[in-house]
Amino acid sequence: MCVGGTTTLLFGCADAPGADEGEGTGDGAPTTGGGDECPDPFADGVMLGVLDGFVGEAQAAVGEFQGQGLDGRLALDLGTLEADGLIIDNADFFIRTALPDQLDLEQPWTINISGLVDAPLELSLAELAAMVQTSRVVLLECSGNGSNRAFGLISAAEWSGVLVADILELVSIQAEATAVLIAGFDEHSQPSSQSTPGCSWVFRFDELAAAGAMLVTHMNGEPLPPDHGQPLRLIIPGWYGCCNVKWVDSIRLVDDSEPATSQMLEFATRTHQTAAHALAADYSAAIMQQAAMPVRVEQWEVGGQILYKIVGIMWGGTELTDALAIRFDGDEPIPVEVCAPHVTNDTWTLWSYAWQPEAPGEYEITMAIDDPAIPTNRLDSGFYARRVRIEEI
Repeated sequence: MCVGGTTTLLFGCADAPGADEGEGTGDGAPTTGGGDECPDPFADGVMLGVLDGFVGEAQAAVGEFQGQGLDGRLALDLGTLEADGLIIDNADFFIRTALPDQLDLEQPWTINISGLVDAPLELSLAELAAMVQTSRVVLLECSGNGSNRAFGLISAAEWSGVLVADILELVSIQAEATAVLIAGFDEHSQPSSQSTPGCSWVFRFDELAAAGAMLVTHMNGEPLPPDHGQPLRLIIPGWYGCCNVKWVDSIRLVDDSEPATSQMLEFATRTHQTAAHALAADYSAAIMQQAAMPVRVEQWEVGGQILYKIVGIMWGGTELTDALAIRFDGDEPIPVEVCAPHVTNDTWTLWSYAWQPEAPGEYEITMAIDDPAIPTNRLDSGFYARRVRIEEI
C-alpha cells in the first residue's frame, strides 16, 4: 500500500509484483526493482465501501466454474486483487478449456518429438524431470477475454519446468526445419458450439527462444491441476493463452509449408493477425500488447470529502513504460503515475488513481499508453473500456 499524504486529485499509485520478485528471466533468476515510497491521498481517509461492479458486465459469471470440456470456464474476480496477492492460487486461476473427458491421466505420459529430425524421440516425464528445471512468474490472458465474464479470463502464476530450447537440443534437427508445432490432447465427447478442437500452435525457433518458452509440470509449486494441463503444458511468456498449449504430447519439427493449425485459424483475429492465413509461416508472434483497465472503484471519505479510488492493472507488452494514462468519457488522457514503477512485462502491475467526479452519473473509464512507439491496438479500440455509476459526490 502506498504511504504518505497529498491533497492532489491527479494521482496514480501502484504496487508492482516485480518490485519484490523481480522480472522473470529464462533461467528463473529475478532482477530487482526499486522506487521510493508513494504518497497516498487516502492515507488519512476512511474507506466507505466498494462500488458494486461495473455497469453492463456479467458479474454472475465470475468465480464460479461453468460448462465442461471445450466450454469449461472459470473467471477470476479481478475486483479482489491486492498488491500482496497478484500470484493467483491454483483453485482461482482462470480456466478457458477444462480437462478433456477422453483423457486418461492414469496412463503413462510421453512426448513424441518427430518431423524434420534425423531420428524421432520419445521423452518420458521422468526423463523430463531429470533435466535442468526453471521457474518463472507468468501472466496468461485468454485472447477472448471480455466483459461477458468481467474480463476475468486472466491470471498470473509461477510455472516450473524445462525450457523448450533445451528439449530441442535432444534431437538432431534437419536443415530445412524452420518451426516447431507443439500439440496437446484435445479430444472431447461433447462437441462445442463455440470452439474448434485442436490444441496446437506453430512457433519459429527464435520466437520460442526469445520468450523463454517452457514445458511445465508444476504451477505455484504443485503438480499441474488437471484443468491446467496435467501433466504437461506449454508456457510461452507474453503470448495469449490460446498459444499456451495444454496436455502437451507431441512436438513436431516443420518447414514453411506447414499449414496453420485449427487453433491458429480460430484465434487469428484475436491475436493481432492480419488474416486467418493458410500457412503457419505467415503468422506473426501472438504477443499480448500493452493493456490496462480498472478492476474496482472504492469510495472513500478524505478530509470531509468523497473521493474515489480507481484500482487497476497493467499487463502485456514487451517494453517497460511510464506512459500510463486514464480517460473519462473519451476526454483527453490524464497521466497516471505508476509507483512503484513498472518493472516487468511477465506479469501485471497494480495501480491506483484518485478521482473526484464532477457530478453523479455514469462514466466510461478507458486507459491508454501515451507513447506511440508502444503497440496498443486492443486498448486503443476501447476493448477494455468499463463503465461505472457514481451515486454520491
